Amino acid sequence: QVQLVESGGGLVQAGESLRLSCAASGRTAIKSAMGWFRQAPGKEREFVSAISWSGGITKYADSVKGRFTISRDNAKNTVYLQMNSLKSEDTAVYYCAAYYTGWADTGPLCGESTCYRDWGQGTQVTVSS
Repeated sequence: QVQLVESGGGLVQAGESLRLSCAASGRTAIKSAMGWFRQAPGKEREFVSAISWSGGITKYADSVKGRFTISRDNAKNTVYLQMNSLKSEDTAVYYCAAYYTGWADTGPLCGESTCYRDWGQGTQVTVSS
């Protein structure tokens, strides 16, 4: 239903910033909540952040709260993850994902991977110490 393509990953030093982008397309892209997940080597995929279709409701994992900001620009069909004060622990493959919510723009947002139907292929973020 929604096609997702991530970009913006790369190699940075600890303390620096990156902004990830997720370009969405498809009939229900605008009426979908969007989320970011990440998977580090040897670990399970974990929730990072999510945002409602309007951008008015957001959710963050405790590990990134205060450092990461999720946003979306529906005119461009793009979701962003601004990552500041990056740590080596943030090194992972980052995935964007979507699930359909219709016009409802209320919380709570889902922080579990099983809620998300459509997934991008991921982008690598590496933070060196």
